[in-house]
Amino acid sequence: MGRNLFDTFIFIRLLQTTRVRMSQFIQIGEQRIHYEQSGKGYPLVLLHGWGCDLHIFDLIVPELEQNFTVYRLDFPGFGQSPEPNEIWDTEAYGRMTEEFLRALDIRHPILIGHSFGVRVIIHMSASVSARKLIFTGGAGIPPVRPFSHYIKVYSYKSVRWLAQLPVLKSLLASTMENYRKKAGSADYRQASETMRGVLIKAVNEDLRPLLPGIKAPTLLIWGENDTATPLRDGQLMEKLIPDAGLVVLKGGTHYAFLEQVPRFLKIVDHFLEEDKTANL
Repeated sequence: MGRNLFDTFIFIRLLQTTRVRMSQFIQIGEQRIHYEQSGKGYPLVLLHGWGCDLHIFDLIVPELEQNFTVYRLDFPGFGQSPEPNEIWDTEAYGRMTEEFLRALDIRHPILIGHSFGVRVIIHMSASVSARKLIFTGGAGIPPVRPFSHYIKVYSYKSVRWLAQLPVLKSLLASTMENYRKKAGSADYRQASETMRGVLIKAVNEDLRPLLPGIKAPTLLIWGENDTATPLRDGQLMEKLIPDAGLVVLKGGTHYAFLEQVPRFLKIVDHFLEEDKTANL
């Protein structure tokens, strides 16, 4: 799709999503969780990626809510949901999401996740009996990094260790921050201290051992040119998840589901056709 045509399409879709959806909040343990609910039908839950919030799905919700009750939430630390009080790992986000489902009496849902949201779904897969799963640009496979990356990481860790010494702590404070700015990703640099800790835990996880335990039929939709979670990750997930199929969106990036909305929705619609009339 050409740039101008793509921009025009996005503008039209945004106009179509201007119907008012009430923001709602629910208390899950110590966390106040922001979410939206719309549509009618079998329950479908959307889980966003890192650095996003529930509005990342604005372009696809109008179509999905024609046949499903669509739930989408802001994970703690994103959108209108406050940060957790401590540094969570992805498993903690999974437990919170399970409690969210129980609180709203959402049973055997269809789960759709993007990037970090896929990490959360993978952690939930052993305890939540999902009807179907859809992963797009799913995270959870450790990245293959060049040797220069490890030099940068270990240099940073050395400076961090020295910065803990009382004599050097104040002297190295600015050096540490410079290292963060140079060595860290944009996501890391923009995060608070708590969320930096969450991100570090997340990116160091290897969720491959959990993938063979996923029982639900799983659709993998990947951008051909995804550099955040490369296509090889999707291909590996297809091999490790017992009942999985992979669809590649030609020319797509990590946000292929937004770049190619009509094609994405057509693929999802086909996968979920029989679920439109499913009984709860």
